[in-house]
Amino acid sequence: MRKPTSVATLTRLGRVRLSKSFFMRDMLHSEIAQVHGILNAPDDPDLAIEVGTRLCEDLLEPLQQRWGPMRIRSAYRSPEVNRLGWEQRSAGKDEYACASNEYNAARHIWDQRDADGRKGATACVVLPAFYDMCPEEGGWRVLARWIDKHLPYGSVQFYPWMWAFNIQWHEAPARTIDSFADPKGRWTAE
Repeated sequence: MRKPTSVATLTRLGRVRLSKSFFMRDMLHSEIAQVHGILNAPDDPDLAIEVGTRLCEDLLEPLQQRWGPMRIRSAYRSPEVNRLGWEQRSAGKDEYACASNEYNAARHIWDQRDADGRKGATACVVLPAFYDMCPEEGGWRVLARWIDKHLPYGSVQFYPWMWAFNIQWHEAPARTIDSFADPKGRWTAE
């Protein structure tokens, strides 16, 4: 599949089913792209579909099956969208929460391999029912323990808002869990 350059090709890409519950369309939404009028579509759709399928089948589906409906906050980002987010964040605009393109290759930029030539994909998600069950400070650790025990994740980062978290599928998983929510830092299994 080629990079979408028309409504028809973007529609075809969006209709690709990555797993039982998720379509590529679910992964392409970006507030940055909308506000700035940038097409958020992969240069290499086949690679994005391959790693997006692994992310959805191996990580998102089991999470949703165990904890209930999931909301995707951010998933695939084109290099142009991510670069703009990084530049704006570097200029002090914290609402643009993107890291550099080099860091996000094989993370949010699904169609680029990382510095070691490996593939990966990340989605930032929220599990509303889980948050409702464990809203107290540090409640995210219940989910961290479950993820660590049950899923083949590459990395996970938790955030304070409703325990949103980035979860990465990676072909060489580091299996690290970090938190920007209290208690902050690297989490280790207890």
